[in-house]
Amino acid sequence: MNKLSEGVSAIMGKKALQIWIVIVILMLPFSGKVKAKESPFELSGQAAILMEQSSGRVLYAENEHERLKIASITKIMTAILAIESGRLDEVVTISKRAEGTEGSSIYLVAGEKIPLRDLVYGLMLRSGNDAAMAIAEYVGGSVEGFVFMMNEKAEEIGMTNTRFYNPHGLDTHEDHLSSAYDMAKLTQYAMANETYRMIAGTKDYRAKGDHPRIFHNKNKLLTEKYRYSTGGKTGYTKLAKRTLVSTASKDGLDLIVVTLNDPNDWDDHMNLFNWGFKEYTLETLVSEGKLDVRTDDFYDGRLRASHTLVFPLTKEEKKIIQAKFTLLTPSHTEQWTDAQLQDPVGRMSFLLNNAAVASTALYFEKEEREPPPSFWKRIRQIFGHISGVTAND
Repeated sequence: MNKLSEGVSAIMGKKALQIWIVIVILMLPFSGKVKAKESPFELSGQAAILMEQSSGRVLYAENEHERLKIASITKIMTAILAIESGRLDEVVTISKRAEGTEGSSIYLVAGEKIPLRDLVYGLMLRSGNDAAMAIAEYVGGSVEGFVFMMNEKAEEIGMTNTRFYNPHGLDTHEDHLSSAYDMAKLTQYAMANETYRMIAGTKDYRAKGDHPRIFHNKNKLLTEKYRYSTGGKTGYTKLAKRTLVSTASKDGLDLIVVTLNDPNDWDDHMNLFNWGFKEYTLETLVSEGKLDVRTDDFYDGRLRASHTLVFPLTKEEKKIIQAKFTLLTPSHTEQWTDAQLQDPVGRMSFLLNNAAVASTALYFEKEEREPPPSFWKRIRQIFGHISGVTAND
């Protein structure tokens, strides 16, 4: 690491020490809002996005914030809410309303009993609209109650261009809309859940209940087309056209692709994945724990990062990433209390082209001192000193 400059500046009305360090090594990732690269090929869809999963960095985007119809990729939200309910092993009795749902179906029959878990598999693998309605009624108390939950979760995740009106994505309301970016954010959230990852990445599943069924996943990227595929969700309605969310992993890099109204979605997804895997590698920016960096005499060797930061970088970006330390001006007249040491003393930020892309809180490592010797240990030390014999504890 090469230290370029040091300075003191005011931060939010408080004095703070700022230290800038340029890092020219191959282990530096970041996250944040930086301009996505242009892909070297034409895409067929109306909107598209390529996102790195762990950081949420957008690697490629086209009309990613445009509000469009999304069809059955809506069911990603339905699935994660069912999973988070903690009721997957409970048994659901199918209603007449769920049985009569139009469109793609797992052919539920009113009155039959089936585990909620199996309904989620039928929802994700076979895109069962009847499964979506049965899940909504059971988890939400009613379809309307479940839709309220969907929109609350969307707000929590930060899906600012999304509004759900049903649990399946059928064109029942003209304002049932989302964006490629929002659906990527939803997928990023869902993929953090182990159960969701397992279900979305399942090729075939045998359901139990009153009417045993076998579900074969409709996602051809997962079942036959793309070796690095880890899951996703297909969608289609006459108004939305083809929509697709897919995930893939290679060499530790996890990617998400979303396309809306894309007649050539299988190929577009594979092309985006291949391009992303070629251009980017996932790097460790800073590891959780004690930092081995020079900042200022007071803080040298005494700073600890609160968590590990990783992020995808191109080869060119690795050469220009910068690290910046912003630290509270230390008190040289007072000892910090244990309570004060629970709070951050500063921040380590990373910049790319002057844009902050990631940061982690920094904490002060309290100096560990040996406890004072016990009374009898002091007596033995004195005796050893007088007699010339070293006390051995």
